[in-house]
Amino acid sequence: MPPEKDTPPEPKFSIHDVVIRGSRPQDAEAITEVLNLPGVRYGTLRQPFQSVERTRNYIESASPSDILVCAEWHGRIIGSAGLHRKTGRQHHVATFGIGVHDEFAGKGVGTVLLGTLIDTADKWHDIRRIELDVFVDNTPAIRLYEKFGFVHEGTLRQNAYRNGEYVDAHFMARLR
Repeated sequence: MPPEKDTPPEPKFSIHDVVIRGSRPQDAEAITEVLNLPGVRYGTLRQPFQSVERTRNYIESASPSDILVCAEWHGRIIGSAGLHRKTGRQHHVATFGIGVHDEFAGKGVGTVLLGTLIDTADKWHDIRRIELDVFVDNTPAIRLYEKFGFVHEGTLRQNAYRNGEYVDAHFMARLR
């Protein structure tokens, strides 16, 4: 049996090494891996076992007004986010989704992703209102959203079925 090769240690995480870039279809497998993690799934409306094909279709079918980004650290995708503009008389409104790899939660990746989306929405797309719903027990996400000026506008009772029970969500929005 050949001797095992030593693998170099993973570099120490620094938020300054994270690159935010546009998502590409070839990122679908890595993004799906993040989206299927238990912590990411628990805090979102994602179904278990999302397929790579579904993620790829999502990226490929994005409209020109959608903003899809991912967070990359030393060649590894550790988060993704998307901002989706509404149409018609709500053209000034967008919704968004965000997911950060379980191993990197609480290390600033969500802050960088959300900051990028908001900067793009404000300076390049003239989006005046960004809205979201967040599970009432997702305190880290609520704090993140409040840091960016999102305010609580209401509570959606029994908004989603998660882990065998109905859970409430807060409806929040940020106005520019």
